[in-house]
Amino acid sequence: MSMRNNIHTGAPWEAKVGYCRAVRVGPHIAVSGTAPVDEDGAVVAPGDAYLQAKRCIEIIEGSLQEAGAELRHVVRTRMFVTDISQWAEIGKAHREAFGDINPATSMVEVSKLIDPAMLVEIEADAIVEEA
Repeated sequence: MSMRNNIHTGAPWEAKVGYCRAVRVGPHIAVSGTAPVDEDGAVVAPGDAYLQAKRCIEIIEGSLQEAGAELRHVVRTRMFVTDISQWAEIGKAHREAFGDINPATSMVEVSKLIDPAMLVEIEADAIVEEA
């Protein structure tokens, strides 16, 4: 039976909502919806969808590393955006990180995220090939 490894960041939302940044069970890693925040929880680059998407991916990459994986292990991403007309800027950040990996993905417009300054939130699923 596979061990479960919960990866926490200590963000206040984790305790309030009852979740963690990522969960690894065996070769499978699920990374929670990741918002564009800095270490203090402040929204990064208000008004800039590209930089916010890059920040989300940086956080995802750090969580994957803590779980023993890399961006190359990502098989699926989901992007939740508050303005689908900014798809190209968000897509550019995604392509820069995943262009050689080509995970399955979705980009969906939502009415709002937890903070009005957030333009994008990204989830990721990864599978690490076990030796």
